[in-house]
Amino acid sequence: MRVTYSPEDGDEQVFDYNPNKLMSAEREALEKRTGMPFNQFAKGVLSGHSLCRRALLHVLLKRQHPGISFDDVDFRWDELKVEMTKGEITLAVEQLREKGGQDDLVEAMLSGYDEAPEDEGKARLPFAV
Repeated sequence: MRVTYSPEDGDEQVFDYNPNKLMSAEREALEKRTGMPFNQFAKGVLSGHSLCRRALLHVLLKRQHPGISFDDVDFRWDELKVEMTKGEITLAVEQLREKGGQDDLVEAMLSGYDEAPEDEGKARLPFAV
């Protein structure tokens, strides 16, 4: 997944987010902050859950700015964009079609396919396993 943070008063920052590549301390911090098991948190990020997205941005920014606190992370909704790559959409749609009965979700995912970013390297599912 690609997370793009474009603050009105700062430089755009683009992060590659793979839930399976987070450090265990980061995953634990996300669970503690959101009160959700990590698999629910990861789905929350995809579905637009505000607290999940803020917590994720905090973790991503903390890598560059270790002293940043959660309270320092406050953004306008249109300053943060979370998007699946084309490869991730393709893999997710294949899995959903195998399970069946997810036609609305498949259509929603495919509707954004043309605008989705290209993959850099091998595509993987954006869900935590």
